[in-house]
Amino acid sequence: MNLQLHMGRVKWFDANEGYGFISPMNGGDDIFVTRKSIANKKIKSLSEGQNVEFSVTRNSDGITAADVIAY
Repeated sequence: MNLQLHMGRVKWFDANEGYGFISPMNGGDDIFVTRKSIANKKIKSLSEGQNVEFSVTRNSDGITAADVIAY
């Protein structure tokens, strides 16, 4: 398995709905993120503008962030 980590910034995150988007630092399309993707299970939300590190998974719905670590 090739695990590539990416850096990004939270574009927005709706804490009530539990999802949002990350803008990758290297450019490209925004990445969908859910609260289930946050590595630290004690954290239930992300903040707009927050720096994050994440991996990317692909499924039938498209590209999604995984293993998100917030700074």
